[in-house]
Amino acid sequence: MDKKINYCLNCKTKPCSNKGCPLGNDIPTFIKAVKEDNIEEAYRIISKTSVLPGICGRICPHQKQCQGSCIRGIKGEPVSIGEIEAYVFDNAMKKGLSLKKIYEKEPKVQLKDKKVAVIGGGPAGLTCAAFLAKEDVKVTIYEKYSYLGGILVHGIPDFRLSKEIVKKTIDNILDLGIQVEYGKQLGKEIQLEELKKQYDAIFLAVGANKSSKMNVIGENLQGVYGGNELLEENKHPNYNGKIVGVVGGGNVAMDCARTIKRKGAKEVKVIYRRAEEQMPAERKEIEDAKKEGIEFLFQNNIARIIGDTHVEKVELIKTKLVKKEGETREIPINIENSNYEIDIDYIIMALGGTVSEEIINLPLEHNKWGNIIVDENYQTSDKKIYAGGDLAGMKGTVAWAARSGREAAKKILENL
Repeated sequence: MDKKINYCLNCKTKPCSNKGCPLGNDIPTFIKAVKEDNIEEAYRIISKTSVLPGICGRICPHQKQCQGSCIRGIKGEPVSIGEIEAYVFDNAMKKGLSLKKIYEKEPKVQLKDKKVAVIGGGPAGLTCAAFLAKEDVKVTIYEKYSYLGGILVHGIPDFRLSKEIVKKTIDNILDLGIQVEYGKQLGKEIQLEELKKQYDAIFLAVGANKSSKMNVIGENLQGVYGGNELLEENKHPNYNGKIVGVVGGGNVAMDCARTIKRKGAKEVKVIYRRAEEQMPAERKEIEDAKKEGIEFLFQNNIARIIGDTHVEKVELIKTKLVKKEGETREIPINIENSNYEIDIDYIIMALGGTVSEEIINLPLEHNKWGNIIVDENYQTSDKKIYAGGDLAGMKGTVAWAARSGREAAKKILENL
């Protein structure tokens, strides 16, 4: 680790922070503190901008974010920023440091008489709650499950992120004095209008975990599953000896493919309509999937799913990439008469998520995809209600969700 820490140049321009990190973590400064063997100072620096370093240090797409902007990476390997960030969190916990101890030393805005409800206990909700509680606001998180963490628990497999790290992170946040109401789903056990009467502000952060569909023939056959639901509910069919197709190119697709392979599938094929270099998934996840024997069918699109009542085959059509005027990148176009069929037992749609019905039915302004519209202050059409994360159409990584929670907390504090 010493070698990795000393590799950092402590750049004054800080491209890793200013350009690469969604949370704006002061990366060179916290690495400098680690070099000086001052874990408490390093943790204090990170905690100014993030309450999820043990998680972000492990699962962020570092090559596309902080490490992708590292000056060292121009001529060689970038600094292992994610690994160092996780190292700081792990050692801070070993030393008995906590957010509570760090934040106790900072001046407060003094808003003890204010109450805020946070709906959803994923990355955005947890971060918003922490930055509000830091200022002595009374915060209650309403969570539909019996646990907090959202996608951190049910969307990211253990082999990528251990539940122990998630628990340590959540306990650390709750130690700030945050209350939690479990088993409370918006639109069922709790109603927005009732919460508005009880709280000074509400932050919506329930995510967008309903799997998107392709709307192709055969999509309603038995054996077609949504990737988000599979990971969230962990109710998998028996894959032993089966051939499984996973449609998509993001981290959810990689998580599904790798999980299914571990559960005994004979073959797992990732079907992606674009080229490999266009895959939004973390490069490491793609390489790990290949090493685990997962096959990739690049520049292939699904034409239809075939079967009587259950999936038996899938008809694919090859694509070519074409640059169209007004488009920022090449788009895939189906190649006529390039159709072919392959045997498939299950199809997993891992194409991204959309918002659930209870969100679409809320009396707030939505865009055409169902996401809640927010302004630059993260406020919805009801100025007492704020929203962030996937629900509000933010960029779909944990760090971007956390950023939206933190920035929404700042605006809530200003308005309170």
